[in-house]
Amino acid sequence: MNTILKLLLTESPEPVALGSIEAWWRQHVALVSPYPEPADLALAGGFRADRLGYAFCSGYHAALWRLVPTLPPDKRVALCATEAMGGHPSHIQTRVRVDSSGSSLNGEKAFVTLGTHAEVLLIVASEGRDELGYNRLRVVRVDAQRKGIQVLALPELPFVPEVPHAELRLDNVEVFDGEVLAGDGYTRYLKPFRTVEDCHVHLALLGWLIQLGRRCGWPEDVREELLALAVMMRELATADPAAPTTHVALGGALALVKRTLTSIEPLWALVDAPTRERWERDRRLLGVAGKVRAKRLEAARVKLTGGAPTPDV
Repeated sequence: MNTILKLLLTESPEPVALGSIEAWWRQHVALVSPYPEPADLALAGGFRADRLGYAFCSGYHAALWRLVPTLPPDKRVALCATEAMGGHPSHIQTRVRVDSSGSSLNGEKAFVTLGTHAEVLLIVASEGRDELGYNRLRVVRVDAQRKGIQVLALPELPFVPEVPHAELRLDNVEVFDGEVLAGDGYTRYLKPFRTVEDCHVHLALLGWLIQLGRRCGWPEDVREELLALAVMMRELATADPAAPTTHVALGGALALVKRTLTSIEPLWALVDAPTRERWERDRRLLGVAGKVRAKRLEAARVKLTGGAPTPDV
């Protein structure tokens, strides 16, 4: 931990201007070697970012590396789950066929974060329904340039417009041996990713805010509070993302971060106008999936008290 704390507390808080997603990636991949733990990489990426959008990109990418540790950290990766009807496991219609005649992928994905710039795709696909009617999901790792994959850029979002998104079309894409990841696609990957992403994106946010606080002269007690939140979130990022105990602790941690964001509102007057204006535009990002987080927390509380199980969230 000392290495990442030294960065946050002593390294220059002046960020390099990042004019494109390619510039963000060059900076992010240069941080992999000095910060080989995904949580530290998220913090470092946020600290080095010049805006929330690129901090988010580092947190998102670090989260994928935490979810699938065998991913090459120097390759841009995107998780492809959401379809036209949403991202719920029952709505996944993309199909992976694995049999003696070969393996292939067919289907469409409606919204893929960093999809236009990914080199590796983690595609959530269905093998069909089980005897109870549940969708049996797997995750398939494929090269984004493989024949049969079409990536279509989506319009910029009204917030964090620097973060590109794409649609994905899969037409009989060949799948090679070893590319279907071990484990259930939902319980091993899709469901825990919601928790893993929350931890790492908030780590990147806190790294960015610590940088801002130092650069703009925020009071020491505020900067130390942000640092304490980062240390707490770093520990949660290493916990079991499927455990209800983790979900309850994370619920408390996110509430503390939200409370701190409210308390520092007056300090934004000390921040340069372009950064302040981007923050006002982009802070909506932090509210995305708020309902999912609330359901996850309530389900964890019920489970820990021995109540009736709730539907997966």
